Amino acid sequence: MGKGGALSEGVLKKILLSYTYVAIWIFFSFTVIVFNKYILDRKMYNFPFPISLTMIHMGFCSSLAFLLIKVFKFVEPVSMSREVYISSVVPIGALYSLSLWFSNSAYIYLSVSFIQMLKALMPVAVYSIGVFFKKETFKPSSMANMVSISLGVAIAAYGEAKFDSWGVILQLAAVAFEATRLVLIQILLTSKGINLNPITSLYYVAPCCFVFLAIPWILVEYPVLKETSSFHVDFMVFGTNSLCAFALNLAVFLLVGKTSALTMNVAGVVKDWLLIAFSWSVIKDTVTPVNLIGYGLAFLGVAYYNHSKLQALKAKDAQKKAAQADEEAGRLLEERPGDGAGRNLESQS
Repeated sequence: MGKGGALSEGVLKKILLSYTYVAIWIFFSFTVIVFNKYILDRKMYNFPFPISLTMIHMGFCSSLAFLLIKVFKFVEPVSMSREVYISSVVPIGALYSLSLWFSNSAYIYLSVSFIQMLKALMPVAVYSIGVFFKKETFKPSSMANMVSISLGVAIAAYGEAKFDSWGVILQLAAVAFEATRLVLIQILLTSKGINLNPITSLYYVAPCCFVFLAIPWILVEYPVLKETSSFHVDFMVFGTNSLCAFALNLAVFLLVGKTSALTMNVAGVVKDWLLIAFSWSVIKDTVTPVNLIGYGLAFLGVAYYNHSKLQALKAKDAQKKAAQADEEAGRLLEERPGDGAGRNLESQS
């Protein structure tokens, strides 16, 4: 059993760890979404100030990221010039602030289940923007896949019992801003060899988000909060909520760092179904058969998208291994004993 048993145990341990990382990420992602809905919904905690909530998150995450990097030295900071920060991080921070602001705003108007259905459009947005910026190659098969996802989401929207146009606009805008942010990360940071994990991302991006959000907050929410003299900050609720938001970033770090971004995409589909079931059974949101049919169609499109990405990664990995094998074979040919002896004789003569 020796080596085979040891190998089996190692593979089993790796699989269990991967599932553990997935479970941790799903738990915190699930918790943050439901917690935000609870805080922002007028029928629950009744704090309909999404900019304020997002700023609390960014302020809290900035402080903790600073402590982890500068004080506890948990993560090494990334070497970055002021020029790179202004040209790369600032635009990404602006898009991130808009994405968070609009996505949190949508919870005031839409159910948790319907928001998850609309989020299925993320691959469509990422692919479309990637084609626009020439980071993705246009393929008719890929576009047909994007159309099927969009059609499924449209059917789900048609069957939504509590459809709110403004809420849908906010969520679609959040998806567009988030997709643009993801593409710009590839263009502005990854292409320059700068890779930010979630902690360093928060260290550099969160303060930038806080500043960007401060502008609409002063104009939109601050006057209302100032007039609401009865309002007081519940440190238990907002502190726990912010801690969950930070823990979610650490969970992303674990999941992507120990597995892959594709694993997170696949796990995200599982999380969406769990949230839809939770929204229907616990929060008592109305989920219609048309909702489920539409989202089921979108789900199949997203599953095919993830499968295509997996196949592309496997093909790329196979090409890399083949290139390495060819390079190794070339080195062996160059170091043949006969050639070596000939070169030695030539050098002696």
